[in-house]
Amino acid sequence: MKRIAASADATYADPSALLKLYLHEPDSRAVAAWRARLDGPIAVTLFGRVELANAIGLAVARGIISQTTHGAALAALDDDFAEGRCALTDLLWRAALRRAEELSRSYAPSLGCRTLDVLHVASAITLKRTHFLTFDIRQQKLARAAGLRLITLR
Repeated sequence: MKRIAASADATYADPSALLKLYLHEPDSRAVAAWRARLDGPIAVTLFGRVELANAIGLAVARGIISQTTHGAALAALDDDFAEGRCALTDLLWRAALRRAEELSRSYAPSLGCRTLDVLHVASAITLKRTHFLTFDIRQQKLARAAGLRLITLR
């Protein structure tokens, strides 16, 4: 798959991809390098920020990281917002949920989409993003089917 570059204002990054900026995971370096190339802040909905904070907390509950690492990861997340590397982006939830239902009806039977995947793809479309970053195969299939261009970092 060829690499696709997109400006920050055209991109929606799934929180599970952004999590790689805060926890050491496969592809963390690739996501950090991608972010360094962006020409502006990564737009994150409040829903996405909650999902990031929760995923960091889940890593503690699952024994993947320590409480110390948890605190450092949350501090790094907060710092990215404070320093403008990430920016909260408002989302019209009624429109996003309507789009999510349309996507579910059209693609869940064939792609096996999970609700959160559908909500993120619907959010990207509602925000008029053209590019989508995720490492989740089902979510990639849905994003592509919905007309979004995938950002590939591998």
